[in-house]
Amino acid sequence: MPGTLYMVATPIGNLEDVTLRALRILREVSVVAAEDTRRTARLLQHYSISTRTTSLHEHNERAKTPALIAQLLAGDSIAVVSDAGTPGLSDPGAHLVAAAHAAGIRVEPVPGASAALAVVSAAGFPDSEFLFLGFPPNRSKNRKIWLAGLSREQRLLVIYEAPHRIAATLKDMLEILGDRVAAVGREVTKMHEELVVRPISEHVRLLGQPRGEYALVVKGHEEVVEDTHAVPSPTEMAAEFGELTNNGGLDRRSAIRNLAERHRLSARAVFGLLEAAKNSVD
Repeated sequence: MPGTLYMVATPIGNLEDVTLRALRILREVSVVAAEDTRRTARLLQHYSISTRTTSLHEHNERAKTPALIAQLLAGDSIAVVSDAGTPGLSDPGAHLVAAAHAAGIRVEPVPGASAALAVVSAAGFPDSEFLFLGFPPNRSKNRKIWLAGLSREQRLLVIYEAPHRIAATLKDMLEILGDRVAAVGREVTKMHEELVVRPISEHVRLLGQPRGEYALVVKGHEEVVEDTHAVPSPTEMAAEFGELTNNGGLDRRSAIRNLAERHRLSARAVFGLLEAAKNSVD
Protein backbone atom coordinates (compact mmCIF):
# COMPACT_ATOMS: atom_id res chain seq x y z
CA MET A 1 0.00 0.00 0.00
CA PRO A 2 1.28 3.52 -0.79
CA GLY A 3 2.09 5.83 2.05
CA THR A 4 0.27 9.09 2.82
CA LEU A 5 1.40 12.60 1.96
CA TYR A 6 0.62 14.92 4.87
CA MET A 7 0.47 18.71 4.46
CA VAL A 8 1.30 19.77 8.00
CA ALA A 9 0.74 23.29 9.33
CA THR A 10 3.47 24.47 11.71
CA PRO A 11 3.69 27.51 14.03
CA ILE A 12 4.02 30.94 12.45
CA GLY A 13 6.05 32.16 15.38
CA ASN A 14 5.06 30.88 18.80
CA LEU A 15 6.17 27.24 19.03
CA GLU A 16 3.14 26.41 21.17
CA ASP A 17 0.87 26.98 18.16
CA VAL A 18 1.13 23.42 16.86
CA THR A 19 -1.49 20.69 17.15
CA LEU A 20 -1.04 17.37 18.92
CA ARG A 21 -1.89 15.63 15.69
CA ALA A 22 0.83 17.53 13.82
CA LEU A 23 3.43 16.48 16.39
CA ARG A 24 2.33 12.85 16.18
CA ILE A 25 2.54 12.80 12.40
CA LEU A 26 5.94 14.49 12.37
CA ARG A 27 7.16 11.68 14.63
CA GLU A 28 5.56 8.86 12.63
CA VAL A 29 6.41 9.72 9.01
CA SER A 30 9.52 8.42 7.29
CA VAL A 31 10.73 11.88 6.27
CA VAL A 32 9.79 15.54 6.67
CA ALA A 33 10.07 17.55 3.45
CA ALA A 34 10.84 21.06 4.68
CA GLU A 35 11.11 24.40 2.94
CA ASP A 36 14.10 25.22 5.17
CA THR A 37 15.52 22.23 7.05
CA ARG A 38 17.36 24.50 9.50
CA ARG A 39 14.18 26.25 10.62
CA THR A 40 12.27 23.00 10.80
CA ALA A 41 15.08 21.46 12.84
CA ARG A 42 14.42 24.01 15.60
CA LEU A 43 10.79 22.93 15.80
CA LEU A 44 11.64 19.22 15.77
CA GLN A 45 14.35 19.65 18.40
CA HIS A 46 11.98 21.65 20.62
CA TYR A 47 9.60 18.69 20.69
CA SER A 48 12.32 16.00 20.70
CA ILE A 49 11.40 14.67 17.25
CA SER A 50 14.19 12.86 15.44
CA THR A 51 12.55 12.26 12.05
CA ARG A 52 14.87 12.74 9.07
CA THR A 53 14.36 15.89 6.99
CA THR A 54 14.93 16.73 3.36
CA SER A 55 14.69 20.09 1.63
CA LEU A 56 11.71 20.92 -0.58
CA HIS A 57 11.63 24.52 -1.77
CA GLU A 58 10.66 26.49 -4.86
CA HIS A 59 14.01 25.85 -6.56
CA ASN A 60 14.10 22.05 -6.21
CA GLU A 61 10.47 20.92 -5.83
CA ARG A 62 10.03 19.79 -9.45
CA ALA A 63 13.35 17.97 -9.46
CA LYS A 64 12.69 16.18 -6.15
CA THR A 65 9.05 15.28 -6.74
CA PRO A 66 9.66 12.04 -8.72
CA ALA A 67 11.85 10.58 -5.95
CA LEU A 68 9.36 11.56 -3.24
CA ILE A 69 6.48 10.06 -5.23
CA ALA A 70 8.47 6.83 -5.64
CA GLN A 71 9.07 6.76 -1.90
CA LEU A 72 5.36 7.24 -1.22
CA LEU A 73 4.44 4.48 -3.68
CA ALA A 74 6.89 2.19 -1.88
CA GLY A 75 4.87 2.62 1.31
CA ASP A 76 6.62 5.47 3.16
CA SER A 77 4.60 8.40 4.46
CA ILE A 78 5.94 11.95 4.08
CA ALA A 79 5.08 15.21 5.85
CA VAL A 80 5.46 18.51 3.99
CA VAL A 81 6.07 21.64 6.06
CA SER A 82 6.84 25.23 5.16
CA ASP A 83 8.95 27.70 7.11
CA ALA A 84 5.82 28.72 8.99
CA GLY A 85 2.09 28.22 8.73
CA THR A 86 0.22 26.09 6.23
CA PRO A 87 2.25 24.63 3.34
CA GLY A 88 1.04 25.17 -0.20
CA LEU A 89 -0.24 28.72 0.50
CA SER A 90 2.37 31.05 -1.00
CA ASP A 91 4.83 28.24 -0.18
CA PRO A 92 6.15 25.13 -1.96
CA GLY A 93 4.17 21.90 -2.04
CA ALA A 94 1.50 22.34 -4.71
CA HIS A 95 3.49 20.52 -7.43
CA LEU A 96 4.19 17.54 -5.17
CA VAL A 97 0.54 17.38 -4.08
CA ALA A 98 -0.68 17.44 -7.69
CA ALA A 99 1.73 14.62 -8.57
CA ALA A 100 0.54 12.61 -5.54
CA HIS A 101 -3.09 12.95 -6.59
CA ALA A 102 -2.18 11.89 -10.14
CA ALA A 103 -0.44 8.79 -8.77
CA GLY A 104 -3.42 7.83 -6.61
CA ILE A 105 -1.61 8.63 -3.36
CA ARG A 106 -3.66 9.76 -0.36
CA VAL A 107 -3.08 13.39 0.60
CA GLU A 108 -4.17 14.57 4.05
CA PRO A 109 -4.17 18.16 5.29
CA VAL A 110 -3.19 18.67 8.91
CA PRO A 111 -4.62 22.13 9.67
CA GLY A 112 -3.16 24.60 12.08
CA ALA A 113 -1.64 28.06 12.19
CA SER A 114 -2.18 30.51 9.33
CA ALA A 115 -1.05 34.15 9.36
CA ALA A 116 -3.85 35.08 6.96
CA LEU A 117 -6.62 33.64 9.12
CA ALA A 118 -5.02 34.98 12.30
CA VAL A 119 -5.11 38.58 11.06
CA VAL A 120 -8.59 38.24 9.51
CA SER A 121 -9.95 36.98 12.83
CA ALA A 122 -8.39 39.85 14.77
CA ALA A 123 -9.11 42.66 12.29
CA GLY A 124 -12.66 43.22 13.50
CA PHE A 125 -14.14 43.63 10.01
CA PRO A 126 -17.74 42.37 9.73
CA ASP A 127 -17.25 41.13 6.15
CA SER A 128 -17.76 37.37 5.92
CA GLU A 129 -15.87 36.88 2.65
CA PHE A 130 -12.24 37.48 1.84
CA LEU A 131 -9.87 36.90 -1.06
CA PHE A 132 -6.45 35.44 -0.19
CA LEU A 133 -3.87 36.82 -2.63
CA GLY A 134 -0.50 35.85 -1.17
CA PHE A 135 2.42 38.11 -2.10
CA PRO A 136 1.92 40.95 -4.61
CA PRO A 137 4.34 41.41 -7.54
CA ASN A 138 7.81 42.65 -6.58
CA ARG A 139 8.11 45.50 -9.09
CA SER A 140 6.08 48.65 -8.52
CA LYS A 141 4.77 48.83 -12.11
CA ASN A 142 3.49 45.25 -12.02
CA ARG A 143 2.18 45.72 -8.49
CA LYS A 144 0.14 48.77 -9.53
CA ILE A 145 -1.37 46.85 -12.46
CA TRP A 146 -2.16 43.98 -10.09
CA LEU A 147 -3.80 46.33 -7.58
CA ALA A 148 -5.79 48.05 -10.33
CA GLY A 149 -7.28 44.69 -11.23
CA LEU A 150 -8.45 44.37 -7.62
CA SER A 151 -9.74 47.92 -7.21
CA ARG A 152 -13.41 46.91 -7.72
CA GLU A 153 -13.21 43.73 -5.63
CA GLN A 154 -15.75 44.01 -2.80
CA ARG A 155 -14.38 41.20 -0.62
CA LEU A 156 -11.62 41.75 1.94
CA LEU A 157 -8.15 41.54 0.38
CA VAL A 158 -5.68 39.40 2.34
CA ILE A 159 -2.07 40.01 1.34
CA TYR A 160 1.37 38.95 2.55
CA GLU A 161 4.37 41.24 2.22
CA ALA A 162 8.07 41.21 3.04
CA PRO A 163 9.63 43.90 5.27
CA HIS A 164 11.77 45.41 2.51
CA ARG A 165 8.71 45.99 0.29
CA ILE A 166 5.96 46.85 2.79
CA ALA A 167 6.45 50.65 2.57
CA ALA A 168 6.32 50.69 -1.24
CA THR A 169 3.32 48.35 -1.31
CA LEU A 170 1.35 50.50 1.14
CA LYS A 171 2.08 53.61 -0.96
CA ASP A 172 0.94 51.83 -4.12
CA MET A 173 -2.23 50.69 -2.32
CA LEU A 174 -2.98 54.25 -1.25
CA GLU A 175 -2.53 55.46 -4.83
CA ILE A 176 -4.52 52.71 -6.55
CA LEU A 177 -7.11 51.58 -3.98
CA GLY A 178 -7.59 54.85 -2.13
CA ASP A 179 -7.45 55.49 1.60
CA ARG A 180 -9.24 52.35 2.77
CA VAL A 181 -9.09 50.96 6.28
CA ALA A 182 -6.58 48.12 6.60
CA ALA A 183 -5.39 45.81 9.35
CA VAL A 184 -1.63 45.32 9.23
CA GLY A 185 -0.18 42.48 11.27
CA ARG A 186 3.54 42.16 11.88
CA GLU A 187 5.39 39.30 13.57
CA VAL A 188 2.04 37.68 14.41
CA THR A 189 2.29 35.35 17.46
CA LYS A 190 5.92 36.37 18.07
CA MET A 191 7.46 38.41 20.87
CA HIS A 192 7.18 41.75 19.04
CA GLU A 193 3.74 41.08 17.57
CA GLU A 194 1.82 44.10 16.33
CA LEU A 195 -1.64 44.43 14.81
CA VAL A 196 -2.88 47.89 13.86
CA VAL A 197 -6.17 48.83 12.17
CA ARG A 198 -6.31 52.27 10.56
CA PRO A 199 -6.52 54.00 7.13
CA ILE A 200 -3.76 53.13 4.67
CA SER A 201 -2.52 56.76 4.75
CA GLU A 202 -1.86 56.40 8.48
CA HIS A 203 0.00 53.12 7.95
CA VAL A 204 2.21 54.91 5.40
CA ARG A 205 2.84 57.83 7.75
CA LEU A 206 3.49 55.79 10.89
CA LEU A 207 5.17 52.68 9.51
CA GLY A 208 8.56 53.16 11.17
CA GLN A 209 11.40 50.69 10.61
CA PRO A 210 9.93 47.60 8.90
CA ARG A 211 10.85 44.31 10.59
CA GLY A 212 9.46 40.81 10.20
CA GLU A 213 6.85 39.41 7.85
CA TYR A 214 3.58 41.28 7.29
CA ALA A 215 0.00 40.12 6.76
CA LEU A 216 -2.52 42.71 5.60
CA VAL A 217 -6.31 42.67 5.50
CA VAL A 218 -7.67 45.52 3.34
CA LYS A 219 -11.31 46.55 3.14
CA GLY A 220 -12.89 45.81 -0.22
CA HIS A 221 -14.38 48.29 -2.66
CA GLU A 222 -17.61 49.84 -1.44
CA GLU A 223 -20.18 50.76 -4.07
CA VAL A 224 -21.59 54.22 -3.49
CA VAL A 225 -25.27 54.28 -4.42
CA GLU A 226 -26.52 57.77 -5.01
CA ASP A 227 -30.04 58.45 -3.81
CA THR A 228 -31.70 60.09 -6.80
CA HIS A 229 -35.10 60.08 -5.15
CA ALA A 230 -36.29 63.71 -5.07
CA VAL A 231 -38.27 64.93 -2.09
CA PRO A 232 -41.57 66.41 -3.30
CA SER A 233 -42.30 70.08 -2.77
CA PRO A 234 -44.90 71.13 -0.20
CA THR A 235 -47.41 71.76 -3.01
CA GLU A 236 -46.79 68.31 -4.56
CA MET A 237 -47.08 66.63 -1.17
CA ALA A 238 -50.36 68.41 -0.47
CA ALA A 239 -51.73 67.30 -3.85
CA GLU A 240 -50.83 63.66 -3.16
CA PHE A 241 -52.30 63.95 0.33
CA GLY A 242 -55.55 65.26 -1.10
CA GLU A 243 -55.66 62.44 -3.64
CA LEU A 244 -55.31 59.84 -0.89
CA THR A 245 -57.84 61.38 1.49
CA ASN A 246 -60.42 62.56 -1.02
CA ASN A 247 -60.28 59.87 -3.69
CA GLY A 248 -58.46 57.09 -1.87
CA GLY A 249 -60.69 57.12 1.17
CA LEU A 250 -57.79 57.18 3.68
CA ASP A 251 -57.94 59.00 6.96
CA ARG A 252 -55.37 61.69 7.73
CA ARG A 253 -53.03 59.43 9.73
CA SER A 254 -53.10 56.59 7.18
CA ALA A 255 -52.43 59.02 4.32
CA ILE A 256 -49.39 60.48 6.09
CA ARG A 257 -48.06 56.96 6.77
CA ASN A 258 -48.57 56.03 3.12
CA LEU A 259 -46.74 59.14 1.88
CA ALA A 260 -43.88 58.54 4.32
CA GLU A 261 -43.34 55.02 2.97
CA ARG A 262 -43.74 56.14 -0.64
CA HIS A 263 -41.11 58.90 -0.39
CA ARG A 264 -38.85 57.23 2.22
CA LEU A 265 -39.46 60.05 4.69
CA SER A 266 -40.46 60.17 8.32
CA ALA A 267 -44.06 60.91 9.18
CA ARG A 268 -42.82 64.10 10.86
CA ALA A 269 -41.20 65.23 7.58
CA VAL A 270 -44.41 64.59 5.63
CA PHE A 271 -46.42 66.52 8.22
CA GLY A 272 -43.93 69.40 7.95
CA LEU A 273 -44.32 69.57 4.16
CA LEU A 274 -48.10 69.57 4.49
CA GLU A 275 -47.94 72.37 7.06
CA ALA A 276 -45.64 74.34 4.74
CA ALA A 277 -48.15 73.93 1.91
CA LYS A 278 -50.95 75.06 4.18
CA ASN A 279 -49.04 78.14 5.35
CA SER A 280 -48.14 79.13 1.81
CA VAL A 281 -51.83 79.19 0.92
CA ASP A 282 -52.68 81.21 4.01
